[in-house]
Amino acid sequence: MNVVSEPIVRKKLSDEVFARLKHMIETGELKAGDDMPSERELMERYGVGRPAIREAMQALAGKGLVEISQGERAKVLRITAESIIRQVDLPAKLMLSGSSDTLEHLKSARIFFERGMIREAATKASPTQIAELRALLDTQKQSLGDADAFIEADMEFHQCIARISGNPIFAAVSGAMLGWLKSYHTEMLIWTGRENFTLAEHEEIIRAIEKGDADLSEKAMIKHLERSRALYALKGQK
Repeated sequence: MNVVSEPIVRKKLSDEVFARLKHMIETGELKAGDDMPSERELMERYGVGRPAIREAMQALAGKGLVEISQGERAKVLRITAESIIRQVDLPAKLMLSGSSDTLEHLKSARIFFERGMIREAATKASPTQIAELRALLDTQKQSLGDADAFIEADMEFHQCIARISGNPIFAAVSGAMLGWLKSYHTEMLIWTGRENFTLAEHEEIIRAIEKGDADLSEKAMIKHLERSRALYALKGQK
């Protein structure tokens, strides 16, 4: 008879502290906005040294469960779609930087995603929300000649469309995609007259939303994103 080896792995003290603190957060013993117990309290409670407590706290912060501020107690964070997605921000940027294929995949994913969002906007947008889109378009027009301001207004325009859905997950995913793509925005948009294409396409999108026409809105968004996808490239591939 063969004996199956099942060695018992001894946990690090910090891993055990992490598990217990995470359990306190998961069960609601510690709620969003609460201060975490002090290092001294935790050392006495669990009978471990300061390094184990600090490692556990850093692990909690790395998971987006607590916020650590110099000279203050760590605080339990409120978990949102935005805070969850923010945890993958750096890995996502590193992944994108290593492959032009991955960047193309992100562009395609964005188009697929925004097609759905624009249809939501066309059926849900209120007069106030449409006015907000127009105000953002005016901001873009006033930003001509200022590349950073123009791109920021462009991103906010698309974020506004995402918020119209009323779904915070849509807004969080949209914001993340736009943030990741911003790092690869080339200078092709500015100083070549191409910014005027963006303004005209945004105007077309707003008019379609005003009509409440989901098909027309989707068509306008696809045209806009397919035309502008060439504006995002890895360095050396402009």
